[in-house]
Amino acid sequence: MTRDALFLLPPGFSDNGRREFCPECAEIWGFLSWHPAILETLEVRYQALAHPREGMVALLGPGRWNCPTLVLADDAPNKDFSGAARANGRTYLGTARDIARYYAVRFGTPVPRGG
Repeated sequence: MTRDALFLLPPGFSDNGRREFCPECAEIWGFLSWHPAILETLEVRYQALAHPREGMVALLGPGRWNCPTLVLADDAPNKDFSGAARANGRTYLGTARDIARYYAVRFGTPVPRGG
């Protein structure tokens, strides 16, 4: 992979008999709206709500399908970031807060409160 892949649920989906959204995915979109230059470094990949989420499983292996997840590019800096995990030979971050903390290290953005 030449760019980081950001896996998100779509902005709205049907579940539990109503329209819903993922709060953590919305948190990342809010962050990216404050720092739009970061979007240029990403490939955003929307995933279906149902498991398994094929695109994520193809990169990270079975059982890894949390959204949001940021899978770092092969040549990404700071792969030893403390919030990062590894699966299937890839480095990834699996929560909105870990992603925001990584961006603070990589791009100098503010650190999320409490982190």
